[in-house]
Amino acid sequence: MKESLQPLPLHDHTDMRRFELEVDGHIAFTEYERTGKRIFLVHTEVPKELEGQGVGAALVEKEFQFIEAHGWKLIPYCPYVKTYLLRHPEWNRILDHGIRIK
Repeated sequence: MKESLQPLPLHDHTDMRRFELEVDGHIAFTEYERTGKRIFLVHTEVPKELEGQGVGAALVEKEFQFIEAHGWKLIPYCPYVKTYLLRHPEWNRILDHGIRIK
């Protein structure tokens, strides 16, 4: 994760069922659904103004840290999240039982 993005807080907007990361006045987000201790990351979006700056990766990394801290299990539907997991298999530890990323 880029050093400049590390101090930025992740916001969990439970009313909108999405995680948000604000960078330079723009909002990157991931929509989710949650049932008990299972969380489904459904769709990630980064504004064009933030593309190519590592914002999507920082957002997903912060989400994974949040998920792990809460003891939840991840079920990734979002293609970006799946790609991130392929590049960072150390996070497979938070996947729900039986989930394999290919």
